[in-house]
Amino acid sequence: MTAITALPFLPDAVIFDMDGLMIDSERVSLACWMQASREHGLALDEAFFLRMVGLGDKDSLALMRQHADDARVLAIAARCHDLYEERTQQGLPLRPGIIELLELLRAHGIPRAVATSTRQPRANRKLGATGLLPYFDAVVTSSDVAHPKPAPDIYLLAAQRLGQDPARCLALEDSPAGIRAALAAGMTAIQVPDLVHPDEALRALGHRIVGSLVDAHALLLPLLPR
Repeated sequence: MTAITALPFLPDAVIFDMDGLMIDSERVSLACWMQASREHGLALDEAFFLRMVGLGDKDSLALMRQHADDARVLAIAARCHDLYEERTQQGLPLRPGIIELLELLRAHGIPRAVATSTRQPRANRKLGATGLLPYFDAVVTSSDVAHPKPAPDIYLLAAQRLGQDPARCLALEDSPAGIRAALAAGMTAIQVPDLVHPDEALRALGHRIVGSLVDAHALLLPLLPR
């Protein structure tokens, strides 16, 4: 197994993606897209919907429009939204290690923000329902920027709201689109893959790829004062 290179510095802030990184929600989203599409007579395989992971609404709908007209795409999206809301009313599980990592950063006074492709008010609702919202100094969503991931806008705005230089920020992501966004913002990035694993083109970007948030925690620990 290839050793993961140590982080080059203690970050001045850490910025987190939400779905698939902190909250185990991507499987629910995938199932809702597939069900909504089938109900509207559009049979697309799982691989197609995995291409949406990490993308904002506009880019996700653009992918759908490659296979259906606008009216059907909007109907599918509306049905997917309703299914997702129904299935998440009882809450969603957290990814292993997230609370421990957030507690570590909070104990050392390192600012934290969320940078998510989910729009408001759903983003704050999910963060609140899972108990994560109090850990963050800022929440930036695709509602706040003109260009969602993989553009760097969400990460740049998150750094700005924390009052930090992007070059001194660490970004934690699960998706290829998110990693490209964080790197384009000039941040150091750690990828914790969930449903979509990095291909050779993504690995060539040179960011760190770990198996879990517990591993990300381990990369930070040696840099923190004892």
